[in-house]
Amino acid sequence: MSRPWSISLRLTLWFGGIFFLGWLLFGVAMWLNLRNTLVSERYGTLARRESRLEELLTATQRESEADRQQDFSEFAKATGNGLCEVFREDGSRAWPSPTPAAQDFPWPRLRSATTQRFEQVFWSGQAYWVLGHPFRPGKEQLYVMAAAPETGNALVLARFLTGLLASIPVLLLISSAGGYFLSHGALRPVDRITASARSISITNLSERLPVVNTGDELQRLAETCNAMLERLEAAVNRIKQFTADASHDLRGPISFVRTVAEVALRNPAIDAESRQAFADIVDEAGRTAVLLENLLTLARADAGHADLALTPVDLRAVVEEACEMARPMAAERQHAFSAALDAGRSLSILGDVASLRRLLWILLDNALKYTPSPGRIDVTLSASERDATVTVRDTGIGIPENDLPRVFDRFYRADPSRGQVEGSGLGLSIAKWIAETHHARLSVCSEENKGTMFGVTFPLRAE
Repeated sequence: MSRPWSISLRLTLWFGGIFFLGWLLFGVAMWLNLRNTLVSERYGTLARRESRLEELLTATQRESEADRQQDFSEFAKATGNGLCEVFREDGSRAWPSPTPAAQDFPWPRLRSATTQRFEQVFWSGQAYWVLGHPFRPGKEQLYVMAAAPETGNALVLARFLTGLLASIPVLLLISSAGGYFLSHGALRPVDRITASARSISITNLSERLPVVNTGDELQRLAETCNAMLERLEAAVNRIKQFTADASHDLRGPISFVRTVAEVALRNPAIDAESRQAFADIVDEAGRTAVLLENLLTLARADAGHADLALTPVDLRAVVEEACEMARPMAAERQHAFSAALDAGRSLSILGDVASLRRLLWILLDNALKYTPSPGRIDVTLSASERDATVTVRDTGIGIPENDLPRVFDRFYRADPSRGQVEGSGLGLSIAKWIAETHHARLSVCSEENKGTMFGVTFPLRAE
């Protein structure tokens, strides 16, 4: 599926297209106006030439035919390259043609004594304009006709058309650039709204989109989105408060049930079936207590009441402690366990020891639970000039590629096979929150049926 064109690009194309169409219509109108103007000028030139010829013929009525013929011939040769004729009513020439060109020219015939004729004829591969009208200098009806070539007009029209066509690339470039700048400027507020909307998530719903007091559609859009964010913030706050209250209030009853079950297990008089039932209650109450504690941790984090006091911490010591906690469990499950810790300079970071220990244990616990026996778990600690990275790599069942973007979501279990392993689906969410609180980057890469690697990169504290 092809990617849809942006609004800015579509506006640019529309603006350029409309501008070009308007210019094209203007150019056609100008070309037609120029053509009509040139034709009118040609008509005026022929009309003036015939008017002077009529004046000549009227003034020489008393002269002999030979003199009048001589006067006509000289006039024709002096004006219009000799393309001038005087016809009688029957179509014959009143005097011989003044030039061979006039003799051979295809003169149209006038059939009415009151009709003027102005038309275009073609002769010798060229177009000519011919004007003729009746004229009666005395008793005899005559028809005066004059012709002029269209070559000059055609040359002017051709140059005008060439200029129009040559200006097409320049006009397209100008119109497209103008359309781009106009659309880009008009949509710049949309880009700001989009950037602000992308920065708003569940953790910062209190932020709002910028509103510019322009009174247009963009202002109404921003105000509507802000109103929607207010409703979402109120709804999310109610959910967070409910989660925190429920998690807090349920801890007491769960602790009471577990305590009662533990006390009952100490009674030697109970039967085996009841003892097993009380043992199951103790186990389930313990798991429920852990789940409630995790929910309460996340609820406090969402509400902004779980800020940690960050102090200088030796990251290597925290990693060593977490590895020592994991070694016995790895040996019990027949996993090969190795820890390669950078033994160079001090790796001091700003952090909370308990939270860092919890973060590392979540990653190690996942590796232990999702790696079939016998497997291998490798922990490495490496450092650069500015940061230190802890990686936990296993040879477990891995995570499908489509599930990787969601492994840090709450209550998310990647696939049914992972659902067979005990867990609530909150561990990695808590690990991500702890990493973000320490300004660290938590990443994951995995290949199904080959293993998973989690990495946490901490910024080192300046000495």
